[in-house]
Amino acid sequence: MRMRFLAPFVLSAVFLAACGGGQNTEKKEEAASEAPADNSMVKAGAAEAAASKGAALIEQKDCKTCHKVDMKLVGPGYKEVAAKYEATDANIDMLVDKIISGGSGHWGEVAMLPHPDLPKDDAKEMVKYILSLK
Repeated sequence: MRMRFLAPFVLSAVFLAACGGGQNTEKKEEAASEAPADNSMVKAGAAEAAASKGAALIEQKDCKTCHKVDMKLVGPGYKEVAAKYEATDANIDMLVDKIISGGSGHWGEVAMLPHPDLPKDDAKEMVKYILSLK
């Protein structure tokens, strides 16, 4: 009789311990993946600073769930996107709108989820980074 009540208790304790332990790790990872120092006042390396800001934003969001740099996952790889689109203002604006509103058709039937809470300036930095990967 005692064993019947002990097993659910032990399983619950293990489950709670496993769930609770990830919070500290996530906070450490979040703090480590914050945007790098602002190097915009330095002329040499200003492009790299902008690219690293876009990369940092991608790391903070859910982009890596569907996209990788070198290969197709659910959606196209970033280098594949960079090869398809030139870094023109029109293409950057179109890709920013695509990230924010989502949709399908450019890369097949699988729809990209919308990101309506993503600020347009952040999406623009992300697109600039992606298009720099040629």
